[in-house]
Amino acid sequence: MLHSIDSGKAGPMGPAMTRAVEACVHCGFCLAACPTYRELGQEMDSPRGRIVLMKEVLEGRMDADAARLHVDRCLGCLACEPACPSGVPYRDLISPYRAWSERLGRRGAWERLRRALMGWTLPYPGRFRWAARLGMLGKWMAPVMPAALRSMVELIPDALPAAVRLPETTRALGVRRARVALVAGCAQQVLDPDIHVATIDVLSRNGVEVCVPRGQGCCGALAWHTGDHRAAMSFARRNLAAFPDDVDAVITNAAGCGSAVHEYPLILAGTPEAARASELASRAMDVSVFLARLGLGEKPRGWKETVRVAYHDACHLANAQGVRSEPRALLGGIPGLELLEVADAHLCCGSAGTYNVEQPEVAASLGRQKVEWIRRTGAGVVASGNIGCLTQLRLHGGGLGVWHTMQVLRDAYEGRVPRGGHADGGKQS
Repeated sequence: MLHSIDSGKAGPMGPAMTRAVEACVHCGFCLAACPTYRELGQEMDSPRGRIVLMKEVLEGRMDADAARLHVDRCLGCLACEPACPSGVPYRDLISPYRAWSERLGRRGAWERLRRALMGWTLPYPGRFRWAARLGMLGKWMAPVMPAALRSMVELIPDALPAAVRLPETTRALGVRRARVALVAGCAQQVLDPDIHVATIDVLSRNGVEVCVPRGQGCCGALAWHTGDHRAAMSFARRNLAAFPDDVDAVITNAAGCGSAVHEYPLILAGTPEAARASELASRAMDVSVFLARLGLGEKPRGWKETVRVAYHDACHLANAQGVRSEPRALLGGIPGLELLEVADAHLCCGSAGTYNVEQPEVAASLGRQKVEWIRRTGAGVVASGNIGCLTQLRLHGGGLGVWHTMQVLRDAYEGRVPRGGHADGGKQS
């Protein structure tokens, strides 16, 4: 028995952690599916190994700092879940364990500063934009910065798109078929706000009224995945209050946000908001799922020339939410689009929220491998459903066209070829 959990020291998340640990029979099927095990080759950097470490800490037989290195190296990609014959709910263990153990360990000063800076900026679009601009000016100082801060500065893009203020309500074109609320998130509003513009455009074209609640904030994923349970609860509560009940669905277009909203019942377990969290989670779905269920009311024009598009499965869409066929169906229905599959599609690209800041070497290696597999398909464009993946692929992709599924679909409605998408490798005119 896990006495530390059973005694209540882990709080309301304890039973979920207990079930996850006890479900593991240590068969090893997860090893081949785990990107960090494949990358580092150590048992303790596999799901099975980490479960052993976490169990030892939870039972008081190991210090939390002794397990921290290997637990921190976990991407949280959940590729182990589909591979597990015992159905271990690893998601119910890794983030709750991080939240429980964070108060026990002793991180270094620079690492604490890095986490504090990310927590203060990334979840707030206004702060993030200004911080990124300052970082652009200070990139020349990166070589002399402490390693804990260097990776954060080196990942700042050389330019940012213009800020976009999303309309609070966008009416459906033609007969209204549904009304939805859109999760705007945080980093996506800074790094690629056109994803929201494209999403709203596609939904509106298909008879869907879209509201963007002004009171919403960050989904809480960044805090939850780094063990800041208090901040994750605060973000979840803010969104519970912001999103209306009179909508047909709560739409997400970033896999990380969608996964986080579905985890609100766990984040808020044991609180008065738990029931409301479960209700909101039950109405939340990725935009590709919503459109696949609703059916496209207007068929995209597509292109006369063949456009070869590879599809990259975002981990928190495919593994966390089980969404694989819907985006492929939407893309495959575009006239002129040849949809291509990527080898080892289950392996993470290395973005994983703040992972490419906290574990830059592993993240960069995974990113380069993913881009190489995409290039081997012969595609000039890759589509995906998560801003972190898109940012990572753009970082390592060179001239590869990297777009969100909704951007490709929007461009297909307008007859505009995505950059890099011509069969001859040409650019968009």
